[in-house]
Amino acid sequence: MAKNILICDDAAFMRMMIKDILTKNGYNIAGEAENGVKAVEKYNETKPDLVLMDITMPEMDGIQALKNIKAGDPNACVIMCSAMGQQAMVIEAIQSGAKDFIVKPFQAERVLEAVKKVVG
Repeated sequence: MAKNILICDDAAFMRMMIKDILTKNGYNIAGEAENGVKAVEKYNETKPDLVLMDITMPEMDGIQALKNIKAGDPNACVIMCSAMGQQAMVIEAIQSGAKDFIVKPFQAERVLEAVKKVVG
């Protein structure tokens, strides 16, 4: 059965790029969110197998959204996405329960490798 993935990024073209990589490789897109507040709402609505979460977003950043999601569902699987130079945030994300992280700009292989590692 195909895994359902929630994509959270404030940049529409990034969501589109990730969606393209995932759908071409047999994954379902559970939904999209453009900020952390929406990410938490969508997670609770759709209960996806995995969340791809950008760190830097308006209203609520990815780390806070990760903490909120994990508080409601300790088993949630979240992979963080960050631009170069956000190492401290990546460490905080991993300590907060993220399963992996991907550095932007994305390489399709790296996205798929991280997703497969976390949800198979």
